Amino acid sequence: MAAAAILNGERVVVVLFIGLVLFSLPLSLLLHGVALSLLALSALFIEIRAEDDASSSSSLSLFKTRPGASSGIFLGAVTLPVVMLSKLIQLSRALSLRQVPLEELEYLTMQYWATSASSLSVLVFLCMVIWRSPDHARPPYSRSVMDAKLSLSGTVLFAVVCCVSIAATSHTGFHAVLKLLWVLLHGLAAVKLIQHVLSTFPSCASIGEALLVTAGIVLYFGDMLACTIAKVTGYLISLELVSVQYGVKRSEIGIIIQGVLLGLLLFPMVFKFVLRIWECSSSSANSESRTYEIGKSLIFFASLGFILIVIIPSWMQFAQDFSVHPFLWVISFVFSEPLKRLSLCMYWVCVIYVSVLRFYNISKNSKIERILLRKYYHLMAVSMFLPALIFQPKFLDLAFGAALAVFLVIEIIRVWRIWPLGQLVHQFMNAFTDHRDSDLLIVSHFSLLLGCALPIWMSYGFNDRPLAPFAGILSLGIGDTMASMVGHKYGVLRWSKTGKKTIEGTAAGITSMLAACSILLPLLASTGYIFTQHWLSLLLAVTVCGLLEAYTAQLDNAFIPLVFYSLLCL
Repeated sequence: MAAAAILNGERVVVVLFIGLVLFSLPLSLLLHGVALSLLALSALFIEIRAEDDASSSSSLSLFKTRPGASSGIFLGAVTLPVVMLSKLIQLSRALSLRQVPLEELEYLTMQYWATSASSLSVLVFLCMVIWRSPDHARPPYSRSVMDAKLSLSGTVLFAVVCCVSIAATSHTGFHAVLKLLWVLLHGLAAVKLIQHVLSTFPSCASIGEALLVTAGIVLYFGDMLACTIAKVTGYLISLELVSVQYGVKRSEIGIIIQGVLLGLLLFPMVFKFVLRIWECSSSSANSESRTYEIGKSLIFFASLGFILIVIIPSWMQFAQDFSVHPFLWVISFVFSEPLKRLSLCMYWVCVIYVSVLRFYNISKNSKIERILLRKYYHLMAVSMFLPALIFQPKFLDLAFGAALAVFLVIEIIRVWRIWPLGQLVHQFMNAFTDHRDSDLLIVSHFSLLLGCALPIWMSYGFNDRPLAPFAGILSLGIGDTMASMVGHKYGVLRWSKTGKKTIEGTAAGITSMLAACSILLPLLASTGYIFTQHWLSLLLAVTVCGLLEAYTAQLDNAFIPLVFYSLLCL
C-alpha cells in the first residue's frame, strides 16, 4: 500500500516521460541528463513529503492552493527543464549535420540551466518551509535531519554538475563565473516570484502550476533583460548570455510579442502606483463614488495607452532596430499578403462570433456540464489554428501574441473592475468557468491559448520534426476533447475509484490523435515538409500524453502540450 501510494498514476507517467527523454540523450548531453535526474529525484521526494504531511496539518498549508488539486510539485518542477533538454537534443542533431552554429546550442544550454536552477531553487524553498513548520519534528530516527541531508546532497550534486558543464563551455573562468551568477539570479527570482504568485492569487493554482508559470516568466524576463543589457553595455557579460550575440536571429515578431506581453504583465504594478498617487492627491478619491470610478477608468486607459504606444515600442526599437514604429511594421506585415491574411482574419472573426454567441446561450440555458461545454472551444481552436499553421505560420505567431495581449487586458479590466466594462466582462466570463477557475483569476482561456501557441513559438528556427509545432493543437484540440466527450458519454471503466477519467475516454483520445497525425502528415508532405518521425516514437508520445491526461489533477491545458512537444522533438 505504501509503494502504491508513492507511485501513483501521475508520478509513474512523469517518470516514464523523463525516462524517454533521458534514453534519447547523446553522450554530449550526459551531464545535462544527470542534472535532470537529480532535479527529478528531489522534486519527487519533496512532493511525497509534502503530500504525506498534508494528511495532518500540512506544513505547506500557508499557501492557499487550488482546491481539489494535488501539489503537482514533481510535474511542475521537471516540465520546463525537460522541454529545454528536448530542444538541446534536437539542436545536437542539427549541429552534427552543421545546420546550426555552435553558439545557438550554447545559448539554449544556458536556458536549460536557468530553468533548472529556477525549479531547484523553488524546491529548496519548499524544503525550508516544510522543515521550519512546528509540526514537522515528529518522525522517528530524526527523519527531518535525514531529509535535510538528502536534499542538501542533491542540491550540492546539482550545483557541481552545473558548474562543470558551464565551465566546459566557457572560454575563460571569468565567463564561467558570470554565467553561474546569471543562473543563480534566475533561481532567486523564481523563489521571490512564486511567493508573490501564491500569496496574491490564493486558490488559483497548485504549487506545480505556479512553479511552471514562475519558471517560464523568469526565463522570459531574463532573456529580455539580457538582451537589453547587451544593447546598453556591449560588454562580455551580455555577449555570453544573449541570443542575438550568438547569431540566433531574433525575429521582429518575437521581439514585438515579448515586449507587449512583458509590458502588460508589469502594467498592473504601474497602474497601482499611479492610482495611489492620484488617491493621495485627489479629494474626490472615494472608492464608493461614481466620480472615483470614472477617474480610475481614465487613469487606467491613459496609462495603458502610454505604455503600449510609447514605452513598449521604444524598447522594441532599441532591441531590434526597427526602421519604423513597431505597430506600423505590424500593419505593413499584415498587408504584405493582404488577400491571405485579411481573409484569415475575417474567418477568425466569424468563427469566434458564431461560437461564442452559440456557446454562451447554451451555457445560460442548458444543463450541459461546464467542463464538457468548454471542450467545444478546443474544437474551435482546431478549426481556427490548424489551417493558419499550415499555410500562414508567421502570421499565426503574431496573431497568438495579439490574442494573448487582448486576454491579458480583458482579465486586468475584470480583476480591477474598470468602469464601464469590468462588471460586464466578469459576468460574461463566469459563464465559462469551472472548478479550476476562481473569482479572483480565470486562467482556462489563457492555458488553452498558450497550450496551442507555445509549441509553435518554440519551433522557431531549426525544426526537423514537422509535427512538433502542432503539439498543442493535436493534444488539446483533438486528444483532450475526444477523451472528455467519449469518456463522459460512453465511459464505464475508471482509472481510479476516486477519479472521473475513464479508460474508454483515454483510448479515444490516443486513437484520435494518431488518426489526426496520419491525416496531417501527408498534408504536410504536400507543402514541402519532410517527415522524419518514427511511428513508434510517435505512438509512445501520444500514449504518454493520453495517460497524463487521465491521471493528472493539474491544469492539463498547461502541461500536456509541453510534454507532447518534448517527446515529438526526440
